[in-house]
Amino acid sequence: MEHPLEEYCTTEHQKKIVRLRYIDGLSWNQITDKIGSDRTNLRNSLRVVEGRAAKAGFSPKHDHIHTVPPGYAVKGSSTLYKDGAVSLQWVKTESDKQAQFDAMISRIELACEGIKPWKLVKAPKKVQDNLLSLLVITDFHLGSYCWGDETSESYNTDMARDLFLSSIKDMIDSTPNSKIGLLCNLGDFLHWDGLLQITPTSSHILDNDSRYSRIVDIAMTVMNEAVRMMLEKYEKVVFVCAEGNHDIAGSIWLRKFIRKLYANEPRLDVIDNDFPYYAYRHGKVMLCFHHGHKVKMDRLPKVFSSEPRFREDWGKSTVAYIHSGHYHSERVLEDAGAITEQHPTLASRDSYATRLGLMSQRGAKVITYDSEDGEVSRITVRPKAYD
Repeated sequence: MEHPLEEYCTTEHQKKIVRLRYIDGLSWNQITDKIGSDRTNLRNSLRVVEGRAAKAGFSPKHDHIHTVPPGYAVKGSSTLYKDGAVSLQWVKTESDKQAQFDAMISRIELACEGIKPWKLVKAPKKVQDNLLSLLVITDFHLGSYCWGDETSESYNTDMARDLFLSSIKDMIDSTPNSKIGLLCNLGDFLHWDGLLQITPTSSHILDNDSRYSRIVDIAMTVMNEAVRMMLEKYEKVVFVCAEGNHDIAGSIWLRKFIRKLYANEPRLDVIDNDFPYYAYRHGKVMLCFHHGHKVKMDRLPKVFSSEPRFREDWGKSTVAYIHSGHYHSERVLEDAGAITEQHPTLASRDSYATRLGLMSQRGAKVITYDSEDGEVSRITVRPKAYD
């Protein structure tokens, strides 16, 4: 027996929740015991499915059972009841933004098919097998414009390009000869996400310095150079390109571009998933990443430890380090066997932050981990070094 909501599930995990809840009629406590996941995550997974179905016009609990045509989504509805029954119903529709997003991703995949793989980079001769060096770049906001007279520090696309390349070089040079180098773009590498110069989810108007096509070109160029420098220093390179609230689509095409460009490079591992949580286990050390726009840092240990796709690696680890960004400032929490760190940004504060009185020291972290003991060293790169 199949429930109609299963049509709107994208994973077997979601289908299982739907069946247990609506076909078997189990309570949330029973479902939690049966699946073994966090109750909040289970409820959120079901809400995602129900929300997807509602956009298509299917929501029986609200007396909506007639789906809208493909390519459209429900914008709003009004229902007239007579004697407790539905008498009339008006449904307003709009173009399905998710369908447009999915179509764009398909076009990105198609465009990447035409990219010729980069030639192999010569590997280093001597490395320390037990070490992994993590380079974190977050909230870089390539394409942002900051007027120094207003924000105290100027920032534009050309300055950002030079700052990124100089910072990456110094970050790499500062690390020991670790066997593994993990380059983490922790989200919001691009300031905006398309032809409209606004945030993709909230439509906030942004101060921009350039055209989108130019920042795309610069982003691909500098990230390619960063990966190449990493491959020259480390025997194995892991690349995380996290989704941010400013560059949901940008994070996708950037990591797919790098994956395709280095398709013939066996020493590069691109973590390519459309789930905004990312993880890599180094021996007994668990490294987790999330931009910080979906879940606040105090809840991240529970999210990563209970998420089915990370649970096995979490169980094999003796210490976990969780990294987030989003707020452009530093903060550290230690709880539930995990150290959660919120990272600063190299970018200058913009007009929005200035007017709110927000002020944090700019920087980027380089952290080296031993496969048994966890963190053994760190440095911070500051942009003042390049003025």
